[in-house]
Amino acid sequence: MEEESMEEEGGCEAMMDDQNHNNWGAGGYGRHLLGPAAAPLGDRLLRGVSAEPPAGPEFSAVPEANGVLRGCESGAAAAAKGGAGAIAAAININASTSKFLMNVITIEDYKSTYWPKLDSAIDQLLTQSPGDYIPISYEQIYSCVYKCVCQQHSEQMYSDLIKKITNHLERVSKELQASPPDLYIERFNIALGQYMGALQSIVPLFIYMNKFYIETKLNRDLKDDLIKLFTEHVAEKHIYNLMPLLLEAQSTPFQITPSTMANIVKGLYTLRPEWVQMAPALFSKFIPNILPPAVESELQEYAAQDQKLQRDLMQNGFTRGDQSRKRAGEELTYNGSSACASSRGYR
Repeated sequence: MEEESMEEEGGCEAMMDDQNHNNWGAGGYGRHLLGPAAAPLGDRLLRGVSAEPPAGPEFSAVPEANGVLRGCESGAAAAAKGGAGAIAAAININASTSKFLMNVITIEDYKSTYWPKLDSAIDQLLTQSPGDYIPISYEQIYSCVYKCVCQQHSEQMYSDLIKKITNHLERVSKELQASPPDLYIERFNIALGQYMGALQSIVPLFIYMNKFYIETKLNRDLKDDLIKLFTEHVAEKHIYNLMPLLLEAQSTPFQITPSTMANIVKGLYTLRPEWVQMAPALFSKFIPNILPPAVESELQEYAAQDQKLQRDLMQNGFTRGDQSRKRAGEELTYNGSSACASSRGYR
């Protein structure tokens, strides 16, 4: 079943009643292929039982524009007309209908064959480190998702995906709780970056489910749902431990790398913008337009903040740049004075 061609998948899509793929009536496969008026006859043909033509006007095997037959005659009726072509047409109808029914994915098939493949791929994507090679076939995973959506398993697949990622995030949260304070910020940054990186692969793989189930039926978006999971199961549980550590790190220059601080602050703002109110000054260093516009009456305060930053840098050994700039300024002054004297004729 895994090696089915995309042509067969296209056939699946053509025979769906609507774009949600959720309105196939029970036992409607044969009726869809054979036409509503010939459904009882089609059912008997599928069981291999000969039947007489139904009462009323005869049905001709005339294809519609989309390739679906309007109706068909029974094998006995075709034989009665004595045409080899009519018999062949009846056999072809039986063969194509049987082939379609053989490709139906039951819920047992989904649980035993399709979801395990998706589950394994999601595991690898959630736990990969930046730059790691993931030995999975994205084409195969996309095909699994496509077939499951075609076969009415969207709701089950979405439920399994949410449950899978929720369990992963709960494990991540427990690992963060066990982290010592000196490693807490760095480990939170790794967890956030790893999860956001995984979403860049998971969301495209499930794009067909997102388009025809989540957006259409739930009126939501898969990426938003998955970001919300991280917010609820990780960030909300750690924000009140994380924020004091970030403020402490901010008051001590280079306690953590600027890139780590930027990633966490921008990530928290993406997860929940209202967290800005917990530390507006911190967020304003990385997110534009957080604080109100500068006013002239506060220029002295801004200057005092800059002077304090310079003193902090000097106390931590960052004086070489100041001395270099001072020497460069002295040289510039000397060279400028010499040039001025030369231009006026002084030697």
